[in-house]
Amino acid sequence: MATQQHVPDRTPSTEQSATRRNQTAHLLEPATKPDSRHAVLAGTTLLAVAVTLAAANLRISVTSLSSVLGDVQRGLTATSAWASAVTAAPSICFGLAALVSPWLARRIGGGPAIAAALAVLAIGLVVRVLAGSSLLLSGTFVACAGIAVCNVLVPVVVKESFPNRIGLITGVYSAAMAGGSAIAAAVTPPLETATGGWRPALAAWAIPAALALALWLIGARRDAEAVAVDRSAHGDRNLVRVPMAWVFTLLFSVQSVFAYVIMGWLPEILRDAGIGRDAAGVLLGITMVVAVPLNLVIPHLAAKLKAQSAVMVGLTVAPVIGVLGLMFAPAAVPLLWALLLGAGMTIFPVVLLMMGLRTRTSAETTQLSGMSQGFGYLIAAGGPFAAGLVRGLLGSWTVPLILVLGILAAQAILGWLIGRPRYI
Repeated sequence: MATQQHVPDRTPSTEQSATRRNQTAHLLEPATKPDSRHAVLAGTTLLAVAVTLAAANLRISVTSLSSVLGDVQRGLTATSAWASAVTAAPSICFGLAALVSPWLARRIGGGPAIAAALAVLAIGLVVRVLAGSSLLLSGTFVACAGIAVCNVLVPVVVKESFPNRIGLITGVYSAAMAGGSAIAAAVTPPLETATGGWRPALAAWAIPAALALALWLIGARRDAEAVAVDRSAHGDRNLVRVPMAWVFTLLFSVQSVFAYVIMGWLPEILRDAGIGRDAAGVLLGITMVVAVPLNLVIPHLAAKLKAQSAVMVGLTVAPVIGVLGLMFAPAAVPLLWALLLGAGMTIFPVVLLMMGLRTRTSAETTQLSGMSQGFGYLIAAGGPFAAGLVRGLLGSWTVPLILVLGILAAQAILGWLIGRPRYI
């Protein structure tokens, strides 16, 4: 694979030498078992477009709701604890669903699993606006279950179907995700005004999800030939016992805390600083959209580097400045804070890229993606919930933002570790 040629093998050890001897012996033995094989989706332009449109829908359930969360809370006469639970729901559901996604892919195949996930997403977006606060929370869980499956399996499709363009396709995928979330954040408040309420404004986002499903069903066709699944040496490793897999998991967790605190609470932080509802929604949209050009460029460039540690640390500097701005002068230059926070979101596609670069096989990539996203999102779920709860108790965003700064410091350290050129 072209992008992995820059990742050298570690210095041979006795264990690695034994592994290579076992692999050689395996090649010399007569075949006693049939190869485990599965079909790979054809890496066509249409599949790339389907991946892009699917990605554009993977954050709209979060940013569309957060941009009108205050209105929804008042309309349902819900408590601040409920609002905190709604912001934490995506991370919890992402984690639980991500843990079963590899099993689902093995049972029905990656392509059908993604199709089913997009259908579940569209259904959840409609269901959550049909009744009161309990159904909204439940519908959000349903929608996020669909998102979680796509979160885990789409990077695997990218690795298998576009092996020589992992950096480019990951960048396009991540840019589409950022663009979709930005549009949902900016458009939902005026859409609420135009449609006469938050219910139709939120339900409207089921339409692009349905379109993504239709295109996926057309574009996700299989190659004529199946490929062998690597079950030797690394294909069946238990990554729970691999320390670097836990470094990935913790990194995914801390970057998720930052992202979902910002996506879930930035409009309320700005509104508490005196900025209007529509303007706050637009600023959240700017936060998300600034990542679009960066996502197109940075993963592609990072894939060409021998080591990515400096990139990981560098992507932490801008959001630190943005968080400090929110703490000390949120209404002074909110556009600048939004741009800096958005630049920090670019670490997400680089982490996805690293999962492909630091693993040897697609089976290992699936394992690492499922583990890091499953446990990572579950660990991260407490971040948005705690931020809203502390804000409700103290009446200030200072303490939650101080905690976010601590999270960013951990992100820099963990990013440095996984950026070193080696396989897990």
